[in-house]
Amino acid sequence: MKKIVKVRDIECGAPQLFLICGPCVIEEDDLMMRTAEHVKQTAEKLQLPVIFKSSFMKDNRSSVDYYLGPGLDKGLELLARIKREFDMPVLSDIHYPEHIKPAAEVLDVIQIPAYLCMQTGLVTETAKTGAVVNLKHGQFLAPENMIKPCQKIESCGNSKIILTERGYTFGYNDLVVDPRSFYHLRETGYPVVFDVTHSIRKYGIPSADPNGGARQYLKTLARAGVAAGIDGLFIEAHPTPETAKCDAASQLKLSELEEFLKPLIELHNIEVKYR
Repeated sequence: MKKIVKVRDIECGAPQLFLICGPCVIEEDDLMMRTAEHVKQTAEKLQLPVIFKSSFMKDNRSSVDYYLGPGLDKGLELLARIKREFDMPVLSDIHYPEHIKPAAEVLDVIQIPAYLCMQTGLVTETAKTGAVVNLKHGQFLAPENMIKPCQKIESCGNSKIILTERGYTFGYNDLVVDPRSFYHLRETGYPVVFDVTHSIRKYGIPSADPNGGARQYLKTLARAGVAAGIDGLFIEAHPTPETAKCDAASQLKLSELEEFLKPLIELHNIEVKYR
């Protein structure tokens, strides 16, 4: 049976498509506030429920010289401000057990990174907070095996789970999005999200390098995911992606967000009609 997971007043898994959107990592306050305002206005114009996303820490960067984010305290403070001033639920990812308690006090959705989705202690301690948990599909797991971390969360009495696809394997520094993954993730009964911008990253190439992402596939992949029956879209967006401090080659330009979403909403409505 299909489960509905509520994030404040957003019914994830209901017929209406929802959006998770924001810059990859938290940057300067002014940029973040302007971005949040634009995301909020775009979502309202399109009547699309939205959860604002940005990472307070990116601990999986490929070099110690790369920007990691502002850290736990400052990052959560900024996300709390966005949540308050724009009345949007907020999401960020955690990496360590000590992140869990303070994150649960601010975030509406706690995200488990794909690399860490099988870390039992991290997953179960997050589940015990009672927060909504966004589990990202590990690149090393067959999609049908994502039921395993789901069961770890369920064992703690928490069934508020969202599953996010972001591509499979790292063969030759590339990711592959297999539409069969959407089928297997939907078989769990939980809402399924497609993280389309992470799926076009070219790993092993610095994210600031124009060759570090394959933006030409964004529309094709997004439409394939929507047609396959996803419940939500995960899109990292930035006012000037080329200057972004993380994933510069894969984030969507903020000014293009509305036109990018319009055909996807139409396609989703058709898919729902013929389910």
